[in-house]
Amino acid sequence: MTEHLNRAQPYALGLFRIVIGLLFACHGAASLFGVLGGAGGDGSTVDAGTWPGWYAAVIQLVGGGLVLLGLGTRAAAFISSGSMAYAYFKVHQPEALWPIENGGEASAIFCWAMLLLVFTGSGAFGLDRLLAARGAREDDKPSERAPIAA
Repeated sequence: MTEHLNRAQPYALGLFRIVIGLLFACHGAASLFGVLGGAGGDGSTVDAGTWPGWYAAVIQLVGGGLVLLGLGTRAAAFISSGSMAYAYFKVHQPEALWPIENGGEASAIFCWAMLLLVFTGSGAFGLDRLLAARGAREDDKPSERAPIAA
């Protein structure tokens, strides 16, 4: 059983990455464009350039999109995880200790999910893997240039 699960691990990780990236990008799109309920659930948006909301929304949209595609996954997940740690400790945690009390569950879960992706990479289905495989194939090709005579 463990053997089968181990073989499926890159695929499960790839699906995890896709879902987390999509959900994270949706938060950014809601805050920036007022879609999917908007920033406060009322269709509103955050004002451009306001700290920290607008910057967090940009990180969510861009970072979530990159994680979703599996492109620069580790770097995008690192920045995204950090932004969610900031959101939790500066916005939510001063209200109460536990995430269930302070409304910070999403920030805490996204922070840890993104941190996991920093260490695991994109898994299957990611553009990172596709580009790496493509680069490896090109490196294996013999050079098409004529050798230089000494």
